[in-house]
Amino acid sequence: MSYKTIVVHLDTSRRAHPRLEVALHLAKQFGAHLTGVFAVFSPNPRSLSIMAGTASYYATHEQLRAERRGALERLFHAELGRAGVEGEWIAVDEPANLALPNRSRCADLIVAGQDNPNDPESYVDNAFPEHLVMSAGRPVLLVPYATSVTLPGDHVMVGWDGSREAARAVHDALPFMRAARLTTIVTVNGTHGDSQPPIAGADIAAVLARHGVRVEIRNVEAASGLAAGDMLLSTAAGLEADLLVMGAYAHTRWQELVLGGATRAVLKSMTLPVLMSH
Repeated sequence: MSYKTIVVHLDTSRRAHPRLEVALHLAKQFGAHLTGVFAVFSPNPRSLSIMAGTASYYATHEQLRAERRGALERLFHAELGRAGVEGEWIAVDEPANLALPNRSRCADLIVAGQDNPNDPESYVDNAFPEHLVMSAGRPVLLVPYATSVTLPGDHVMVGWDGSREAARAVHDALPFMRAARLTTIVTVNGTHGDSQPPIAGADIAAVLARHGVRVEIRNVEAASGLAAGDMLLSTAAGLEADLLVMGAYAHTRWQELVLGGATRAVLKSMTLPVLMSH
């Protein structure tokens, strides 16, 4: 298995270009076709017409966005040629929560961004990264909005709890782990009840080793007052890992997406690229 079709979500946010650089690097590394899907949040202009003075603001904002979109599209094609990567640009008008999953189900990997509360242009829909992970059916590589993001894949850390979601994520991340210098399987002790103990990290490590992955195991004790997601991020920082692989857990309650604690914590506070599968 390898990543031969990669989809990257692009928008008018400040982090769109760094996200494109990550996707281009991966497309070149894996010899993949790269599809740039441009999708942004656009309010209905009719909803603004009742507010005095908003019509001109909306028109000016849309013109600025159109200029940024044109610049990003030109950059996308120029970078494809410079990297020697095959690809295509697709701009969609439908909501990103619908467009990205639909466009991504025939891809091997999706590259998207973490929500950035400091950049309104990064907003495309409510809980967009969460919905993308849960609905795409494909692995999603989320790039944090932190300014100093290294390219992922030299040291991969796997958050392993023996769940179906974790097993899916491990196998979805195999191309990264085969190419990595090292993969560390991390289990957090004390975060599961006795009725459902986690599968030993040695078991999944043996599976990965048969795929030619250089792997080691690390068991960490759950710190008092520190959630599993925060423990994973802290351990990743201590290991100097540049990619975190984990399963994403969630369920719906009256059509509301309710995330698992570790998933929610990592999506909110990630400091390194995270590959999630559901």
